[in-house]
Amino acid sequence: MSFKNDQVSREETEKIIALAREMLPCEGDFVELGCYRGDTSLALAEIIQNNVNHKLWIYDSFEGLPDKSDYDESVIGVDFKKGELLVTKREVKERFLRAGFKLPVIKKAWFSELKDEDLPEKIALAFLDGDFYDSIRDSLRLVESKMVRGGLIVVHDYDNEALPGVRKAVDEWLGGHSFNLERFKSLAIINC
Repeated sequence: MSFKNDQVSREETEKIIALAREMLPCEGDFVELGCYRGDTSLALAEIIQNNVNHKLWIYDSFEGLPDKSDYDESVIGVDFKKGELLVTKREVKERFLRAGFKLPVIKKAWFSELKDEDLPEKIALAFLDGDFYDSIRDSLRLVESKMVRGGLIVVHDYDNEALPGVRKAVDEWLGGHSFNLERFKSLAIINC
């Protein structure tokens, strides 16, 4: 099944799908922090739909984008404003039901409000699509202790000049870790 994704390019979506397939033998669940309409979530759900070893967990404010920090300011990123990219939790659930997939665990919250117990115990794949510095910083903080050895953190918009806060948050976080970073289009792929 093919899902149209207007925020993540076709090439990036194909890469995320390939990486998710590589993670199937690993223990741990798949998580997505920042799901928007659920396009990437649906692609991940399709991969694990018949796999009893993995669950999908998705997190979003379902209130659109938060406020920007100073790190997020960019002349070419002026369209990314508070409240933009608003989709309701109900809309995402309905897309899963129409696709015939089991509903994932869906948590409505700002990432700064999430606690350790809101995430699965073990994570094989974390897809982070928070767009702004604070969201990515908070997402990395949430998943870092849950990642299984050999697991992957994939961060969208790392190489997106319109969203400079993403790269800053990732680079700062990586400064305290010895993980490998690979780049593909705008994605940062971090091997834990």
